[in-house]
Amino acid sequence: MKSFFSLNAKLFTIIALIIISSNIYSQGTSDALRLGYSSLSSDARALGMGDSYIGLSDDAGAAFFNPAGFGLIKKMELSAGLSYDNYGNNTSFMGNSSNYSASATRLNNLSFALPFPTLQGSLVFAVSYHTTRDFTSALKFDGFNKSSSMIGSLNNSGSYIPYDLYLTDTNFTTPLNDHLNQSGTITGSGETHAWTFSGAIEAYKNLFIGLNLDFSSGSYTNNNKYYEDDLTGYYANTLTDPATPNTKGFETFYLNKTLNWDITGWDLKFGMLYELKNARIGITVQFPRSYSVKERFDVSGYSQFNTGFSPNLDGSLYSDNVQYDIVTPYELGAGFSINLSSLILSAQATLIDYSQLQFENADGLSDSYVNDINQSIKDNLRSVINLNLGAEYTIPGVGLRVRAGYLRQPSAYQGDPSSYDRNYVTGGLGYLADEAVDFDVAYAHGWWNDYGDNYGSNVSRTDQKITVDRVIFSTTYRF
Repeated sequence: MKSFFSLNAKLFTIIALIIISSNIYSQGTSDALRLGYSSLSSDARALGMGDSYIGLSDDAGAAFFNPAGFGLIKKMELSAGLSYDNYGNNTSFMGNSSNYSASATRLNNLSFALPFPTLQGSLVFAVSYHTTRDFTSALKFDGFNKSSSMIGSLNNSGSYIPYDLYLTDTNFTTPLNDHLNQSGTITGSGETHAWTFSGAIEAYKNLFIGLNLDFSSGSYTNNNKYYEDDLTGYYANTLTDPATPNTKGFETFYLNKTLNWDITGWDLKFGMLYELKNARIGITVQFPRSYSVKERFDVSGYSQFNTGFSPNLDGSLYSDNVQYDIVTPYELGAGFSINLSSLILSAQATLIDYSQLQFENADGLSDSYVNDINQSIKDNLRSVINLNLGAEYTIPGVGLRVRAGYLRQPSAYQGDPSSYDRNYVTGGLGYLADEAVDFDVAYAHGWWNDYGDNYGSNVSRTDQKITVDRVIFSTTYRF
């Protein structure tokens, strides 16, 4: 009787429940930011200089920073690189601390630039492949919550999940509202990469202009495993459903949510670069990126009682396929570099208004739901200015270049303290052999704080100290 009632009730209410319950659906501000946040570059020289490259960009890094910089290239260039990324998370939850990490290694860039002979000035075309975003992430938590539970939160929000797992009675009342151990892991993986087609000309003496056309693709997977266990025997003599004797002695509730994205997109970037005697000034306009996301959202779970009774969730009733676009805001960048004999110094600033992130063209989501998400983005996000600083020193007579940098990306959320800003320190080495082959290596270390709510607001919260490490090795051949 219970399964029959549950199935038929959900046939009428599943769409509404999916939309109103943030506990079992995915779209939101954080999903827009996943594609909206600025990322580290895939160019070793630029990364070693803190990604402060808008006012330099005289190599393959122009595909990521300032396409006008391709106009400075005088010889054909072929470059390629590998990267290693590690994501670490020290999480505090209910007084307990947990460390968790994940890593990824990949081919992160491949570029070819071809200068064309001209009577004066320059004309250069280039094609590049590069990783634009890394979605590697990890989180682990474990602690005793004596005041709330996800079971109770799901039940109060109108979800049928507790009912289907016999964690409520037939009147949708559950005793499992507190005194449970909560644990789980949340892992993310995937990337976006782009094929970039670039062109640059010297429009006027020492004034270069360029354009990038990007075609992006990629994937993202998030796997959320969540447990609530009665480790103390608090409910050993409790029937969650008095009409079902097997529901005595609750032991475990398990919920697994898996999100899969298939991502495609395109965008344009315009750049200008003016070269002075020993300095360069650059300006870029990153036009809004349009990403199409095909999303698969799957839910599974079970409950377990000390009677041996262990019902499983019919995940098909909670899983779904939807499609939508995420459109990022304009990004306005300006930078300069100055060459002081063997020392190059660079700095740049980028203005991004994250409140202009948008969900559009949704298929499978109601207009009112999408409007609510977009309004939440406007209400909670803000404009920021990313700052980058870099330096490169060439050791005379050796050909060895030493690099260092710093970059700061303020949190996109209004009211966040500075500890939630993303900070990176970087360093690198480069070696030019026979004026034809460059070998470059770079390292970046980033850190910031974050938090996440398993449900509700600050009733089952993970406080996170995140670290990110990236290593890039690349080589360039000029001929």
